Amino acid sequence: MMFRLITALRPMPAVLAALAGLLAAGSALADIRMAVVPKRIIYPGEELQPGQLEEVEVTNPNLVKGYAERISAVTGLVTRKTLLPGRVILVSVLREPFAVSRGSTVQLVFDNGVLVIRAAGTPLQDAAVGELIKVRNKDSGVIVSGTVMADGTVHVVAK
Repeated sequence: MMFRLITALRPMPAVLAALAGLLAAGSALADIRMAVVPKRIIYPGEELQPGQLEEVEVTNPNLVKGYAERISAVTGLVTRKTLLPGRVILVSVLREPFAVSRGSTVQLVFDNGVLVIRAAGTPLQDAAVGELIKVRNKDSGVIVSGTVMADGTVHVVAK
């Protein structure tokens, strides 16, 4: 009786083969790479929206890294080059949207502890949040450098 119980508990070769197949399939699924591709032509300066994009499986094993792998990672970014349908989107051709535009009016802020000075200015270039840009003071005409903030103001750098 004990002999039959031990024989029943021994794994069969077919069961082992099936388990090995499942493990190999699981590791193969982990190796699948995805890439984000446009569904239509996207022109420079356009902001990427989820409806314009799709995720596809990468079938070329020689494709080098540097492409977008998830739609959520590129949503809201702006393209610098024309993107073609079905082609991977390189991260290097994307940028953050501009927070200030050249020629518009922005508020300049100089903050030195208790002294806070505010003035109107005109950016001399487009810039995203965190970039250092030159801005012309509208009242004095002096050009100052400052960092673009998320609220659209430019914090002036002391010389």
